[in-house]
Amino acid sequence: MKLIILDHYSQASEWAAKYIRNRIIQFNPGPDKYFTLGLPTGLPREHPESYHSFMWNNFFKHIDIHPENTHILDGNAADLQAECDAFEEKIKAAGGIELFVGGIGPDGHVAFNEPGSSLVSRTRVKTLAMDTILANARFFDGKLASVPTMALTVGVGTVMDAREVMILITGAHKAFALYKAIEEGVNHMWTVSAFQQHPHSVFVCDEDATLELKGKTVKYFKGLMLVHNKLVDPLYSIKEKEIDKSQSSKKPYSD
Repeated sequence: MKLIILDHYSQASEWAAKYIRNRIIQFNPGPDKYFTLGLPTGLPREHPESYHSFMWNNFFKHIDIHPENTHILDGNAADLQAECDAFEEKIKAAGGIELFVGGIGPDGHVAFNEPGSSLVSRTRVKTLAMDTILANARFFDGKLASVPTMALTVGVGTVMDAREVMILITGAHKAFALYKAIEEGVNHMWTVSAFQQHPHSVFVCDEDATLELKGKTVKYFKGLMLVHNKLVDPLYSIKEKEIDKSQSSKKPYSD
């Protein structure tokens, strides 16, 4: 496990963005290797607070990706369990998830895997905890009745199958969850703790999120930043990768 500690939210965000950029260029993804997570049920995809709208407005429309290369669970499918099963099959058909990127709630939930979720769960319909409903009420003008009470979500087991997992944790309100994830044991009441057992997990956080960690824990991981920063510096270039690929394909000259 890597724990990346930056001073501020903006620095943590920038480090994560650079890391993801480098990993994408390294991986050279194709049309069947793009996956995202968690779409609240009961909202049309055109609804401004649907996960579909959020991803398009905040990410997809800003990059060169074709709509058919995005895969978002349909929370309005006629058969929700069939939709979840099909999503798992799409992941398998694409060769698995190369890099899963997610955040957590103050209670340590990942995607919509609320406290008490099975740590081997797959994509499924999940009932949302009241804390999650209250946290999302701000997106619905504070009207609890308008907030979905169920969601489609990838399972903890689904995420554990990814070849690499990046979890973003920022803010003092997430500090206890980070403590549970790093310094205590694996516990289904804190689903983020499952990634202690993932062979390639990266936690990226700001200083505020470390407030509940022991001083020696913070000092230890900060001492590794000289090594970890080499993961984002230098930034890889798509053009340089294409040039390297072209050169490597040429046969060496011989007399």
